[in-house]
Amino acid sequence: MTKYLFSILILSSAYSMCAQEATLKYIEEWHEVAVAEMKEFGIPASITLAQGILESGNGQSELAKKSRNHFGIKCHEDWEGDRVYHDDDEDNECFRKYDDAEDSFRDHSLFLKNRSRYASLFEEHPTDYKAWAKGLKKAGYATNPKYATLLIDLIEKYDLHRFDLELDAAELFPEDQLTVRESDNRVDYVISREGDTWEILAELLDKHVEDLLEYNELRFDHKLEPGKIVYLQPKRRRASRENRYYVVREGESLYDVSQKFAVRLEKIYKKNDLKAGEQVPAGTKLRLR
Repeated sequence: MTKYLFSILILSSAYSMCAQEATLKYIEEWHEVAVAEMKEFGIPASITLAQGILESGNGQSELAKKSRNHFGIKCHEDWEGDRVYHDDDEDNECFRKYDDAEDSFRDHSLFLKNRSRYASLFEEHPTDYKAWAKGLKKAGYATNPKYATLLIDLIEKYDLHRFDLELDAAELFPEDQLTVRESDNRVDYVISREGDTWEILAELLDKHVEDLLEYNELRFDHKLEPGKIVYLQPKRRRASRENRYYVVREGESLYDVSQKFAVRLEKIYKKNDLKAGEQVPAGTKLRLR
């Protein structure tokens, strides 16, 4: 019995590793398309990728392989293209068929953008993947009651949110508007825009330059670049509960991690027994809480 259970565990672990590799391969293949769709239609790339992973089984489902349909979109009355039939919620349902999988991504964008039932989604910020995931479930995109949770789990497991941040500051916010938002760690921030300086932000936000630099742990001579997180309050001693650990990515500094999760840099050093100024290689698992 013990050998049998051990064999089951080995097989289960092997299957999990294969599935993860398939997901990483899917992300590598399709993230640029998802980002391009985001920049044109305002749909978070993380949401598009997570839906594609989930709906197409990493591009390996029968519907995805035979029909290049990565989002499980059914025919509906207005569909004039090719079609195939599969059993889903009901037997022999009609699904859209595409000449190329990239056409499926474009049709997914149009499907959400042009239907009134999804209009409220576009009132959400294009980097708020949690609001989008919950909005899709509420609008009836899928029948699975855990659909929003499944999307959010995929986004956070594979850090798909990083692709949402590829929007330029000008795309994130109107040129004449500076929007104050709250991070997952409950710290207010803005995204710097083209032409912003510390003096401009301080005046617009009724802050002192010295305070903004201190909150963001920067020197007085640091040049502000567009598209950067600027905290308006001190960062916290530890990350939010859902971000207990983080694996450092290629080219990422500990300061980048500090800004990403609104955690003071000195606390990251301390929690990981690192010396001030020390950097770690990609793949290092950091404790943030």
